[in-house]
Amino acid sequence: MHTPLSDEIAHTTARLVVEEGLEWGPAKRRAVRELGLPARTPLPDNDQVEAAVREYIQIFCADTQPRELRALRQLALVWMERMADFRPHLAGAVWHGTATRLSDIYVQLFCDDPKSAEIALIDHRVDYEPRTVTGFNGQPVEALSLSSLSPELSEMIGVHLLIYDLDDLRGALRPDSQGRTPRGDLAAVRRLLLQETDTDPHDESR
Repeated sequence: MHTPLSDEIAHTTARLVVEEGLEWGPAKRRAVRELGLPARTPLPDNDQVEAAVREYIQIFCADTQPRELRALRQLALVWMERMADFRPHLAGAVWHGTATRLSDIYVQLFCDDPKSAEIALIDHRVDYEPRTVTGFNGQPVEALSLSSLSPELSEMIGVHLLIYDLDDLRGALRPDSQGRTPRGDLAAVRRLLLQETDTDPHDESR
């Protein structure tokens, strides 16, 4: 059940996510500090935060966010096509539609051999930084993090390629708490971009 306090934390979290590009976990914890609350204050769940983020975007960023989101999805598609051998799936805010130009791109790769994606980057002379992050199953996973230029935004964007075992793909497409597909493959991302072209009110070619 949402309480006035959890709503306040969620709305502060949403501002930090949209205005500063923070990830949801760190944004929730900082929201608690900004509001002067005890560190052990119960945090709003991700569904509540997502609703607050969508509301914030609608109020403050409705003119700019759709084009920024499209640019990020186009850049995600470029990297998914480059890494097509590794069954890439787009996840996070860029997939769900809550991303802005400050958001990073998260592409999950499902590999027979965990080193194969890293070797592919080396072969293409891509500069990347290996990291360990928490994966969607709660386990640590390797991430290959890099910066890539978005031509539409004229900015460098963080792209994170998360390395999963091929067996993880079976559980990866289970619907989330709202009944949605939590990540999308190449075909799904292409469909999203086609839908956006069909509905773009600023498209001057129409």
